[in-house]
Amino acid sequence: MTTLLVIAKEPRPGRVKTRLTPPFTPEEAAQLAEAALADTLCAVAAAPASRRVLVLDGAPGPWLPSGFDVVPQGTGGLDERLAEAFARCAGPALLIGMDTPQVTEELLTVDFADCDARFGPAEDGGFWALGLAEPDPALLRGVPMSTPVTGAVQRQRLVAAGLRVRDLPRLRDVDTAADAHAVAALAPHGRFARRLARLAPAAAGRR
Repeated sequence: MTTLLVIAKEPRPGRVKTRLTPPFTPEEAAQLAEAALADTLCAVAAAPASRRVLVLDGAPGPWLPSGFDVVPQGTGGLDERLAEAFARCAGPALLIGMDTPQVTEELLTVDFADCDARFGPAEDGGFWALGLAEPDPALLRGVPMSTPVTGAVQRQRLVAAGLRVRDLPRLRDVDTAADAHAVAALAPHGRFARRLARLAPAAAGRR
């Protein structure tokens, strides 16, 4: 069975979702980040896994459900931190971030019976999920992160290594206010959508 990894930052004002400000305040952006993280962890908790791990920059809070091991993120760029997260896994692993609160347990229920890697592209050119049947940190190190070609470069790295890659559905990350509203519409009953509905009127009034 697969280890499910979530890489995340502690949702503190000024440290998360800075592209939501404006129209949201740093405090409101942190509230949205916390709701997105809570929805993500809920989906991971419901999906089958041999182990569930939160790879965290910061300290856990009341948003963390039971059943997760919490480990600190490594140092260096995002590619290095992702690589280290995989390096800690002894068997098949699927890693996701905290920017897709619309994720479901069905999307996270994966196996590697007919492939070596699972790849979840994001609409902004990155990726929301990466799964490896045999975790190899070298597959991530040196991949340029947070660019419009991050996903393409990462997927090509997998193919060039001779891995059989199966793609997961393309999802939209929450980076901007427009992203937030679009994603909330896809999962209207989640914590993220409910929190956005409470905060959006005030944010609109500040435009």
